[in-house]
Amino acid sequence: MNRTRTLTFLSFSLLTAWLFGFCKTATQKSTTDSPFLNVRDSVAYIGMATCRSCHANIHETFIQTGMGRSFDKATRKKSAAAFDTHAVVYDTLNNFYYYPFFANDSTLNVLEYRLEKGDTTHKRLERISYIVGSGQHTNSHILDINGYAYQAPVTWYTQEKRWDLAPGFRQNNSRFSRLLADECITCHNHYPEMVPGSINKFSKMPTGIECERCHGPGKLHAEEMLKGNRVDTATATDYTIVNPRKLPRDLQMDLCQRCHLQGVAVLEEGKTFFDFKPGMKLNSVMNVFLPRYTDSHEQFIMASQADRLRMSECFKNSPELSCLTCHNPHKSIEVTPAGQYNNACKKCHSEQSCPKLAEAGAPLTAAPSPPASKNCSACHMPKSGSMDIPHVHITDHRIAIPLQQSASGSQDKAFLGIQILTKENPTPLDMARGYLATFDKYIPSTVMLDSAAYYLGKSSEPSELKFKTLVHLLFSQEKYDELMVQAAIWPGGKPLDGWTAYRIGEAFFNNSQYEKALTYFQIATKAYPFHLDFLEKEGAALISLNRLDEGTSVLEKVIAENPERSVALTNLGFACAVKGDLGKAEKLYDRAIALDPDYEQALVNKAAVCLFQKRQAEAITLLKRVLKINPDNQQALEGMARINVGG
Repeated sequence: MNRTRTLTFLSFSLLTAWLFGFCKTATQKSTTDSPFLNVRDSVAYIGMATCRSCHANIHETFIQTGMGRSFDKATRKKSAAAFDTHAVVYDTLNNFYYYPFFANDSTLNVLEYRLEKGDTTHKRLERISYIVGSGQHTNSHILDINGYAYQAPVTWYTQEKRWDLAPGFRQNNSRFSRLLADECITCHNHYPEMVPGSINKFSKMPTGIECERCHGPGKLHAEEMLKGNRVDTATATDYTIVNPRKLPRDLQMDLCQRCHLQGVAVLEEGKTFFDFKPGMKLNSVMNVFLPRYTDSHEQFIMASQADRLRMSECFKNSPELSCLTCHNPHKSIEVTPAGQYNNACKKCHSEQSCPKLAEAGAPLTAAPSPPASKNCSACHMPKSGSMDIPHVHITDHRIAIPLQQSASGSQDKAFLGIQILTKENPTPLDMARGYLATFDKYIPSTVMLDSAAYYLGKSSEPSELKFKTLVHLLFSQEKYDELMVQAAIWPGGKPLDGWTAYRIGEAFFNNSQYEKALTYFQIATKAYPFHLDFLEKEGAALISLNRLDEGTSVLEKVIAENPERSVALTNLGFACAVKGDLGKAEKLYDRAIALDPDYEQALVNKAAVCLFQKRQAEAITLLKRVLKINPDNQQALEGMARINVGG
């Protein structure tokens, strides 16, 4: 849930006294009893270039796959998009236009602008550093601001050959501020190098998924090959590196569903998204949850192939069936003949078992491009839209007998609950954490919080193990008084993790207990010195305590890290105003407004500057602008009332 991160503007009635208001970390590795030796913590990654020296033919086809083309620098060669007069995207809800274009045929940009009665009233230009997606379905676009990764608000949808807002932006346009943390990047790309103490700052960004994501770290294997210790893999298994085909089916599925089981991922205590390796059980690192509805058998999200396959009778009744039965990860599906999928079906199904073949009067064929009447997957795994990604058509991996459209498709779907997909017997604490993560990431409904509270109440785990989840729940419920009580119970000598400290700090901050809030915010920023939201809160607490120089220093660090932080600019402007430097304060407010023309706090604070300097007409214009955005803004209403009373 988004929280207000600016300090509150002081009442206009106090204007004469107080003019202006505020508006990869160290990884704990998993252990495993896998016979594959490269699962050990001591084995390092070496990069795809080393693999290529011996496996050039495989490398050549792999880099043409969706995984090999998953992420790259933003160039014309990488982009699948059309850049023409139809490239403009309009956000009807927020009244922003977006125009993606290449400048000088080399630099990809996205221009955000707003029109008012034919005049351009806002312009913001952002450079795109990376394109994510192979282009088979989409190209999305990534900003790199001093190493901090953010998603741009526009996406190219290849199958319909159109630009539109990025997935999720139509309902919630976060513009250029949707951060890309390790959870996102580690599925759409090879493992990057994160700046320790950050959640979305990277010191090294790879350009595409590489061999070791499916085979595990390669250093041991390469060393053994250079020593001449080769294994005849036609007759034996080389245990220096994982061959997914040599894994049992459950571990094969865990490998694929690390990324092809999109849902709500919840890390196990002490784990990170970098910890999973091929050959490990996925639930040793994370658990994955999915909301279930009455129509979940019919509707599905894009990256849910593993979930859909598990629903299939073929999967349930064929112990050897896995992703690798049909897919060769080294070759693109775009060049895989449909006949290859027919061959997989023929291992279990006779031609006589299919009435469609009987109607067609022709045998099933393994030809590279069979007609639709002889193509098993065309009937039994039809293409469909996706619940979460617009304008795409994907293969439904639930192998099923085709039926007529269900009547339930036209009815309102009912929420049944969330299902854990990585454990057969989850604990109540697992489920509580799953519901909280679902609330945070996908469904901000009180139903999720009520369910989390129910399961947390059923947990028999020691209080110390439940404390982090309890704090998370109370924070999400905005039960700040109760949260402060729980914080007092926590033993003083016990360390707190950064997120728990931040949430406790927010409770004290919202109750104007700034000294205690600062204590917890500083615990959070010590754990995450490059988490800019945490730093902004530390700065706000310092300013609330009138420790202006210290608060200024923290906020200047934020802006040095990322100069496009409207909150930090606005709060720094407040500190300058309190110090009497109204000119600098106004410039900082102007920078914040240029980034976000609808940022109410910056507009109100600038109006206060104008009022103090007797620029009443400008102040009125700014306050009316705020009230157009939000008619219930109390600061603006008070300001207008004061102006009207004072004439």
